[in-house]
Amino acid sequence: MENPKEILIKMFQAAISAAQSELCVPPFLPPIPEGRLVVIGAGKASAAMAKAVEDNWNGDLSGLVVTRYGYEVPCRRIEIVQAAHPVPDIAGMNAARRILETVSNLTEKDTVLCLISGGGSVLLPLPSEGLSLEDKQVVSRSLLKSGASISEMNCVRRHLSAIKGGRLASACYPAKVITLLISDVPGDDPADIASGPTVADVTTCADALEILKKYGINVSRYIIEMLEEGKTESVKPDDPRIKGVVTRLIATPQMALENAAKVAESYGIRAHILSDRIEGEALDVGMVLSAIAMQTARHAQPFIPPCVLLSGGETTVTVRGDGRGGRNVEFLLSLGIALDGHPGIHAVAGDTDGVDGMEEIAGAYLSPDSIKQAWKMGINPKYSLANNDGHGFFQALGHSIVTGPTLTNVNDFRAILVTEG
Repeated sequence: MENPKEILIKMFQAAISAAQSELCVPPFLPPIPEGRLVVIGAGKASAAMAKAVEDNWNGDLSGLVVTRYGYEVPCRRIEIVQAAHPVPDIAGMNAARRILETVSNLTEKDTVLCLISGGGSVLLPLPSEGLSLEDKQVVSRSLLKSGASISEMNCVRRHLSAIKGGRLASACYPAKVITLLISDVPGDDPADIASGPTVADVTTCADALEILKKYGINVSRYIIEMLEEGKTESVKPDDPRIKGVVTRLIATPQMALENAAKVAESYGIRAHILSDRIEGEALDVGMVLSAIAMQTARHAQPFIPPCVLLSGGETTVTVRGDGRGGRNVEFLLSLGIALDGHPGIHAVAGDTDGVDGMEEIAGAYLSPDSIKQAWKMGINPKYSLANNDGHGFFQALGHSIVTGPTLTNVNDFRAILVTEG
């Protein structure tokens, strides 16, 4: 077998390649409308999506999309704005306000093409009336550290927003709205991708308040009262303004995993996709998948080596230490500790957007010798895990994976290669 690390990294690259906009966007472009085509969007892939629209559109168009700093792709007719992620900033708030202005005063002859990908929720931080950007920043930071799932975080975001939870689609009325989605959420629920700015929302203010209470998120009394009184309720499925919205999933975590599986099979390695929607604490997921990998290695159950176990989804990290975080490296460190240097098991984990947690590092590689190497360097793996310092651990070993901006986002990628028993 070729170098296990190289094979695993090629699988990760294939997962990212499967969700590139130049491949995913063109098949879903609408016919040229009778009126205007207005392009709007938000997310880490939105600028690349806009470029794909421009390159494959023969008619007139205009528009505005917002993407993460460093993810800009030059466009000629669609304006690209950059803003902060994962904590929102004033540039994102201003971009969200301008997007609402862009779709105002449209007619039923016009079409709005909305390009949405992961990260769009933070990049559209327009607060509900009466709230400030600072209010949103405080809530966002607290949720990121709380261990809340992405679905829970987005429920709160929808109910503190003037643009999410279907509000953007309602602002486009009576124009036709077509939304193209690159999914970064477990289960691919359109309402959770960027908090569903063009999608009807079935959750309520009461649900958002319960989530804040569940995780002990401290917010102002004003926010509590707004939620208790239902003043920031999102747009519901029976709202006539969004009845005609067309929503298309153009790239998903499952598609990325399937592309990675093809790479494994080209090397004669059986690929098994465990799930595209694994959630939970990253360290717990690491322990569970280590048990499956060990069972495979020792007993050829439930799979026969050589094989690779693939999974996606979005785990969480409840930050208790003062390390650098990162859910993929936390998973990988937990996995490594549980495997305890098994000689036939290697792994890679990374975020397909190129950013794991707050770091400009996609993820890392785990070798059978990683834990032993750390001890020789005076690094206690269990201490690093308890301190939420997976990035520090793998960077010290030289096992970090840095991709730079990938211009897409189909969530986490995990591959465990079992070469022998």
